[in-house]
Amino acid sequence: MTVRCQSNDRAVQSNVPAGKDGDQVAETAAALRTVAHNVRAARVRAGLTLEELSRRAQVSKGALVGLEKAQGNPNLATLVRLADTLGISVSALMQGPPEGRVRVVSAEAVAPLWTGERGSEARLMLTTSGPAPVEVWRWRLEPGEEYASHPHQGGVVETVSVTSGRMTLIVDGTEHILEAGRTATFDGDTPHTYRGSGSEPCHLIMTVHLPPGPAPAS
Repeated sequence: MTVRCQSNDRAVQSNVPAGKDGDQVAETAAALRTVAHNVRAARVRAGLTLEELSRRAQVSKGALVGLEKAQGNPNLATLVRLADTLGISVSALMQGPPEGRVRVVSAEAVAPLWTGERGSEARLMLTTSGPAPVEVWRWRLEPGEEYASHPHQGGVVETVSVTSGRMTLIVDGTEHILEAGRTATFDGDTPHTYRGSGSEPCHLIMTVHLPPGPAPAS
């Protein structure tokens, strides 16, 4: 399921040409069914009604109803809000049951969860299992393009390692320049932005360390 957004909060569309590639269309439909099943299962486990999840995650009830029916195509911000509220990882909403003890994931086999107008993209490669899972992301930021993230739940810690190029990391309004070979870590419960700031694309590995246990009730 590829997500393309003009901004972090606008509605998104699948990046699959309708009627052009039947395999891709089928793959996108299957991904949406997986998300629908996982969202509903996580909501039921948490003992939340659609109204309660809508209020806590700040996602409209209509969008949730459509999502649980595998209709529409949620953007990254919506998936992050739902995952934070349900106390699970983003990939737990997207992936089926784990297969085997070792997982090897190719970047080419993972569709971007976010793409920018200039070609930037973010791919969620995998999430580790256990009581405190870790999400592993691959990002490419084109010069001058940025992604602004909403604050996550308390206890989330992000780590950014730049492998090539240059980026500006903005955390709670303060800018930090990161070049190839530099790594930064910060608490994810404050507003933060990733921006490509060099003359060439910036490539980075980002990890999201999630706290153990369910999200607190609000």
